[in-house]
Amino acid sequence: MKYDDIISLPHHTSTKRAHLSTAQRSAQFASFAALKGFEDEIAETARVTEERVVLDENEIEALNDALQYISYNLNEIAEVSITYFVPDKLKSGGAYVTKVGSVKKIDSFARRILIDGTEILIDDIVKIEI
Repeated sequence: MKYDDIISLPHHTSTKRAHLSTAQRSAQFASFAALKGFEDEIAETARVTEERVVLDENEIEALNDALQYISYNLNEIAEVSITYFVPDKLKSGGAYVTKVGSVKKIDSFARRILIDGTEILIDDIVKIEI
């Protein structure tokens, strides 16, 4: 028969290594993350971004009128609401953010507006409410 020559031999026990407990022996068969970071990649792919809206001439003119009104009445206007586009750093598209506060400065040369410490590019603005 097969293995007759070794079946009666004693079981080998190492003299150099300690015997593992049942918990230690079972740990070697525990699952592991073979695809480390894969869950993060799936979450990033599933994250939804919005596309930038292209304004028509009438909307651009309305924004320019609102900015001009704000610049002429900068000290009199207590609060404005500005909705603008923020590009996503990782993928195409971005998000629209609304900032409410008082305008501190309008820099028409650099095309930026400063509202309560936040600098917004005028070209990213899609809506202004005074």
